[in-house]
Amino acid sequence: MKISIDSKLAQTIPGFKIGVITYKNIVVGASPQMIKGRLQLYQESIAIDLDSTPLADFKKGIQEWRQVFKQLGVDPSKYRPSHEALLRRVAKRQFLTTIHSAADINNFFSMQYGIPIGIYDADKLNGDLEIRLGRESESYEGLNNREIDASGKLVSVDQTGPFGSPYVDAKRTAVTEETTSALQIVYLLASMESEEAHELLTAMSNMFTQVNGGIANCSIEQ
Repeated sequence: MKISIDSKLAQTIPGFKIGVITYKNIVVGASPQMIKGRLQLYQESIAIDLDSTPLADFKKGIQEWRQVFKQLGVDPSKYRPSHEALLRRVAKRQFLTTIHSAADINNFFSMQYGIPIGIYDADKLNGDLEIRLGRESESYEGLNNREIDASGKLVSVDQTGPFGSPYVDAKRTAVTEETTSALQIVYLLASMESEEAHELLTAMSNMFTQVNGGIANCSIEQ
C-alpha cells in the first residue's frame, strides 16, 4: 500500500506532511482500566485549564489547523478540525466515553498533541492511498452518522473513494474489535521539524502497541 500527497495540496500548504503508522497483529478490545482512568483524568485536567485559557491559545495545533482549513477554502467554524471538536466537548464537560482500546488511545493522542489523527482498519482499505482535496460529487458516510460532502475538503482516498479527513472519518473503514491490522494517519503541523515529528510518531506507536500488542512501522510523507 502506497500513500501519496497530491502536489497541488503541497503547493497550497507549504510544509504539509502527514505521519503514517501501520500496525500488524494487534488485538483491539475494551480499554484496560489504566487507559480509561488516564483518559478521564486528562479530560478533567483539560476542562480545568480551559476555564482560564481561551481554546485558541490552548494548543498550537488549533490555530494552525484553522489556518489550513481557511487556506483550503473551508470554514473552520462550520467544519471544525477533529481535535478542536474533541477539546470543545471536553471544555463543556461533555467527556468522551470509552469506545475500545484503539479509538480511546487515538482520541487521547489527538487531545494531547493537539492535532487531527485518524485510525482505520487496514483490511478495509482498497489499493493505494492519496491525500488530496475531495472532488465534486464525492461523499462518504461519516462516523457522526451524516453524509459528508467531500468536495473541496482535505480527504484521504483509496480506490473506493474518500475514507478519512481531519474533519471526520468514514464508517466504512472504522476500526472495530475484529481489527487486526490498522493504519494511523497523523496530520502533523506544517511548522513541526522532522526530528520532532519522528519522536512524536515513535511515542504514539509505542504506547499503542503496549496496549494493543502487535508491531508498528512509522514514516513521514510530504
